[in-house]
This record gives sequence, C-alpha cells and structure tokens, in this order.
Amino acid sequence: MKKTMKKVLCLGLAGAMAVGALAGCGNKDTGSSSEFLIGGLGPLTGAAASYGVSVKQGAEIAIEEINEAGGVKVGDSTLQLRLDFADDEASGDTAMSAYNSLMDKGIKALLGTVTSGAGLAIAEQTNEDGIFQITPSGSAQDLTAYDNAFRLCFTDPVQGETMAHYAVEDLGFNKIAVIYNNSDEYSTGVMQAFVDEVEKIGGEIVAIEAFVDEAVDFTTQLTTIKGTDAQIIFVPAYYQDAAYITTQADELGMNLPFIGSDGWDGVLAKVVDPKVLEGATFMSPFFATDTDPAIQAFTAAYEEKYNAVPDQFAADGYDSVYVIKAALETAGSTESEDLINVMTEIQVNGLTGEVTFNADGEPNKGVKFVKIVNGEYTALNRE
Repeated sequence: MKKTMKKVLCLGLAGAMAVGALAGCGNKDTGSSSEFLIGGLGPLTGAAASYGVSVKQGAEIAIEEINEAGGVKVGDSTLQLRLDFADDEASGDTAMSAYNSLMDKGIKALLGTVTSGAGLAIAEQTNEDGIFQITPSGSAQDLTAYDNAFRLCFTDPVQGETMAHYAVEDLGFNKIAVIYNNSDEYSTGVMQAFVDEVEKIGGEIVAIEAFVDEAVDFTTQLTTIKGTDAQIIFVPAYYQDAAYITTQADELGMNLPFIGSDGWDGVLAKVVDPKVLEGATFMSPFFATDTDPAIQAFTAAYEEKYNAVPDQFAADGYDSVYVIKAALETAGSTESEDLINVMTEIQVNGLTGEVTFNADGEPNKGVKFVKIVNGEYTALNRE
C-alpha cells in the first residue's frame, strides 16, 4: 500500500539542543486527560533483549526530560507522557499478544517494534487499528508499508547499498565475501541489497555463506571464504554473531578486514580481545564517544541512571519519543490520524542526526560510519 499523505516536523532535544518553534496545525479538543500513554514493544528477554532494553531506557530518559520540563503543549492542554513498554521477545506471536494488551490499556501511540520480524507480524493489525506507530530500529522494508507507520532508522536496502559503495568505491575492493543469517529478516534483507548493489557497480561476490539463529561455530563458513580470493568480508548481522565470526577468523589466521551493518553496535563488549575487531567498520547513527554536546549530555544521563554506556538503540528510543512530542505539538491533537498527517512537516534534530520523514514513512538523514581503532569506537572520516 502506497502512502499518499504529505507529511514535516521540527524537533529539538530538551536540555541539550534548541527547540524550534512549532506551528500548531489544528485546534482539536484533546480532552481533559493530562496524560498521553505511549505503548512500547521490544525484546526485554531472550537473545535480542539488549536491543529492547536499550530502546526502553533511552525512551524513558526522553520522557523524564520532557515531563520535568513541563510536558507537551497540545492545543489548550498540557500533557505528561507515560510509557508502558511490553516484552515481545522478538517473536511475532508474542508481539501480537503484547500489542493487543497495550491497546486494551488505551495507548495513543506505539513506539516499536524494535526488531523487524516482530514488527512485520503486527503491521497489518496496527494499520487496521489506525494507531500512529514509529519503529526506532526495525529496518525491514515492509515495516512502513502502511500509512500509520514510520521509521527512525535506516532500511535494510539503504544499509546494504551504502555498504556496497563503501567497500567497492571507498575502499577499492572488488572481491567480497558475505556471511549472513538466513533465518533473520534483517540480515537477509541487508545481504540481498548489498550483493545486488556490489554486482551493479562492478564488484564481485566470491562467496555467500549462511548461518542460522543461535549459531556459535562459524569455522565452516570462514574456511570456505579463506579458500577464495576475497579481499574483505561483509557481515550484516547482530553484534553477538559478529563477535563470534571475527574471533574465529582470527583463530584461523585470517587477516581480512570486516565491514558490517548497524547491528554491530555493541560488538566490543562481546569479544574477549578487541584486537580481533581492529579496523572493522560499520554503519551506526550514534556512538557514545562522539564529542557532540547533546550526545555527551545524553550519555552522561544514561550512565548515571542505568550504569551502562548507551548504544544506538538507546539513542533511537530517545529520538523517537521526541518525534512523538513534536508531532503532538505540530498537530495540536492527540488523535493518531492527525499525528500521521503532520509527519512530513517535521525536521528532527536528534541524537541520531537531523532527519525529516517522507510520505512513505522513511527517514531522510545522513549516514555515519564507525571504525574500531585501538579497542574504541571512532568516527570514520571519509575522504
């Protein structure tokens, strides 16, 4: 289903970035309620739990900031935001059950899902319900197929195509190997876009090796690649898989460089020896050591509250709440239909970059690369 709305928004980060003036787009009665309930969906348990926990905690910091600053002005009312975040275990069936429970509680907007598979499972139902939805990190293309759904992160195709150009054009490699998870929508989607784009721009894929969920032994795939003339290995997967793969490649004496997708964020914490990641580069809209004052303020607040370093998923959760805030202020209404209709009127100056949304629910924002140097995440300055 194609989106037909003309949608724009200006968002600022409270206490860290200037908030632009937002013009109200209506005077609809928002009722007497002083609370706007946001439902959240993501894995809080299971193998992908760290992603859901990060999104939840980042969103909580944003909500605390907004409420402490006086709340959200919507028409003639001032609202306090509240988050009810449910565990979907990164499972489609669990996500549907959790979503229905949140709807029974009267949520007015949905933050989530965090992962693609769970989001695809509930996409049609959320559209039928007409609820405004923004996924902070779900990257499958079809997550924004319906008019009610928006995305803060990059899509799978954008990631795959971007990394293809980086490998072939920036780095000058034309013989590339790929290792991906063929039981995961995210990994498969990024892989396919990467392979197609590499071949389109004149590169050669010399090996495509697959694995399945919960795999821990990658020696077969790596040994196959070792027998080719590959110059670099692309791993579109989550950080635990990337940690296993890079560690085992080092054990096999392979010294090929690695590049990855945004699921690599957090990989340093999963390896015993960071030297196995030296020089690896991946896409990410955020990293905590960035010297930007807003990022440093958020990182300090996150570390103080949760005794942990925030990752891009935390930043995605944080920015997504500010998107909801700005949509409320711009629409002058709490109705999902009105929030949906103003989304292309927004420009978001967030932790993950300056972003606008197009009529297909997709973000327009710049790409950032992170390179691991001496055991630390660093910004990659591309020539």
